[in-house]
Amino acid sequence: MDLLNTLVDKGLRRELPTREEALAVLATSDDELLDVVAAAGRVRRQWFGRRVKLNYLVNLKSGLCPEDCSYCSQRLGSKAEILKYTWLKPDEASKAAAAGVAGGAKRVCLVASGRGPTDRDVDRVSQTIEAIKGQNEGVEVCACLGLLSDGQAERLRSAGADAYNHNLNTSEGTYGQITTTHTYADRVETVHQAQAAGLSACSGLIAGMGESDEDLVDVVFALRELDPDSVPVNFLIPFEGTPLAKEWNLTPQRCLRVLAMVRFVCPDVEVRLAGGREVHLRSMQPLALHLVNSIFLGDYLTSEGQAGQTDLDMIADAGFEVEGAGTTTLPGHRTQAGGGCGSHEGGCAPRGDTAGEPAGDGAGVPAARTDLVAVRRRGAGTGLAPNA
Repeated sequence: MDLLNTLVDKGLRRELPTREEALAVLATSDDELLDVVAAAGRVRRQWFGRRVKLNYLVNLKSGLCPEDCSYCSQRLGSKAEILKYTWLKPDEASKAAAAGVAGGAKRVCLVASGRGPTDRDVDRVSQTIEAIKGQNEGVEVCACLGLLSDGQAERLRSAGADAYNHNLNTSEGTYGQITTTHTYADRVETVHQAQAAGLSACSGLIAGMGESDEDLVDVVFALRELDPDSVPVNFLIPFEGTPLAKEWNLTPQRCLRVLAMVRFVCPDVEVRLAGGREVHLRSMQPLALHLVNSIFLGDYLTSEGQAGQTDLDMIADAGFEVEGAGTTTLPGHRTQAGGGCGSHEGGCAPRGDTAGEPAGDGAGVPAARTDLVAVRRRGAGTGLAPNA
């Protein structure tokens, strides 16, 4: 179809599609879905071959967040029965990170709930970064600590952080319906601070919160303008006990269209399949590897993912290969321009923490699969071995 040929040509030239073209991808039919995946797959292979980067999340501090993000199981007022614990000690975090690295992860993402770190928190995370890097040669570390104050990004960079994650999550126009305790502009400013400090910026979105196609295109175009090195795409995990617990708007086909649209808009960026893939893509996860070049390994922040070995088997069975530690993730033109992804994810997008008219596929709202949402009970903050 002419649309896909045009989008492939633009993607190979790193040219921005029009909003109408991006919307048209989301509006394609199920009969056209494999053609859409194949077209976006050509763009993915042009810039990333058949490599898949593995990332591993370590939840440094779980629950009890003062912010009211409606999608998050750690939010103020959440009744989700998640693990709650205060800061892990650096050696505990390093031990958790080592499990992910042993499983094949190239990047460790350190996440902490809260509005933003205090200077003492930055000191604590800096010690954790140094411990992880001291015990895992060549590993990349991304921090995800919330809104940054002046000088904090520079301190994290000095401690050895390679990247900083702070997601836009949804469009500017609908942001106030999702969160009221901080603004969309606050998030943009934190990404700018990370970039100014020389950290590789990681910023993405959450699909499935009841947003329209126009909202999705708005946030992805905003991300293109923000120009992060990594764009994690989360699919809402509707935790019981959160305001969005009843938002089951996604089908596997819808998820693949969203990922394809992101790839066309951000052709040469590390597009990461993040939270909710097991819940919403289910048996169609391998098809998503033709669109993304990065995934999280094992569990998420507050929910469990599929077994780490299953992730590795899926990558191999689909004909892809795990990206090695000695390989530069981003294409040369981005690393030469100063992007930190070559040295380095949600980003450290919150796995498992993840409004307008529901954007369905014409088949009605899919049945809720609450059986696929499992609260994390192992790994960081517990006495049980992690999933990696």
